[in-house]
Amino acid sequence: MLNKITIIGVGLIGGSLAKAIKATKLANIVCGYGRDQSRLEKAKKGNIIDELSTDMAEAIKDADIVVIATPVGTFNQILKEIEPFISDQVIITDVGSTKTNIVKIVNEVLVKKSKCFVPAHPIAGKEKSGFEVSVPDLFEDKKVIITPLENNAPESTKIIHDMWSAVGADVDFMSPESHDELLGMTSHLPHMLAFSLVNYLVSQNPTASIYAGGGFKDFSRIASGDAVMWRDICLQNKDQITDHINGYQATLSELKDAINSDNSEKLELLFRTAKNTRDSWVG
Repeated sequence: MLNKITIIGVGLIGGSLAKAIKATKLANIVCGYGRDQSRLEKAKKGNIIDELSTDMAEAIKDADIVVIATPVGTFNQILKEIEPFISDQVIITDVGSTKTNIVKIVNEVLVKKSKCFVPAHPIAGKEKSGFEVSVPDLFEDKKVIITPLENNAPESTKIIHDMWSAVGADVDFMSPESHDELLGMTSHLPHMLAFSLVNYLVSQNPTASIYAGGGFKDFSRIASGDAVMWRDICLQNKDQITDHINGYQATLSELKDAINSDNSEKLELLFRTAKNTRDSWVG
């Protein structure tokens, strides 16, 4: 059992990880760090965390693992605050949805101490945010991707691997670049489509949602995601996201051409291929 795990940012992901750590007795103490004392006190009262602090040095003191669970746009500042208190005994990790840019920031800010940072990303979440909607089983049977740095000690990477395995996750390893390419397709692009669809609907007819069926609600659900988080993801993974938007626009053009040319065979092929592919995923 670890002595202390500190979570910076006790929101949906941070709060769920805290609950999972406590449920599995992975650490003696789960400490929550944040800027809002009242929010942290509510999290402690709800038994999500054991200790709280708004002082970075205090929060990190004696921690075996520090998990950064804030929007990726905050990492530069947070790492600067953490750097003076990093020792060889602590492992820093994260839950960020982008990796290439985070690794770049880690190397620039932490320099030699970057060996203490093991990047990770749990592919889990909800469209709602805040520790109020956190659950201890959020990561069960979900993928977690670790993108180790070249100077990470094998034992440090194993500790982070084992932490995620202990809370029920299925852990994979890949490069930061491969992560961003993959998540750009499977996560970032779908969110862009959902945001755009809702905005398009409102721009065309603000009352149209009254008549929206279950399909629209299912497709647009993730448009309820946190705006700040997704703003930061776009800025940090912009090349991959814009490439995939361009690629998706090409598939829409193909579909539009098939519709305009009354190409029933092409339309049926497109729809049947998509149906069979999705059915095989969920089946």
